Amino acid sequence: MDNTQNMSYKAGQAKGQAQEKGSQVMDKASGAAQSAADSMQEAGQQAMAKAQGAADAVKDAGQRQQMTNSSSISLLGV
Repeated sequence: MDNTQNMSYKAGQAKGQAQEKGSQVMDKASGAAQSAADSMQEAGQQAMAKAQGAADAVKDAGQRQQMTNSSSISLLGV
């Protein structure tokens, strides 16, 4: 194998290795992005559940207050 063929062979090997390394980096980046997206979705779902819980608590408190007011009016004979 002459020097030109040897250099061409080595260049081909380097190119293949670089492509493989690039592919590995992209796979890792894709995995990290998917993990971040999953985390954000979970955080959003938790926030929605907390907001729903707070809304339910306010609704329940309002109903209890309304019942208390109705009882007070009844006791006064109104």
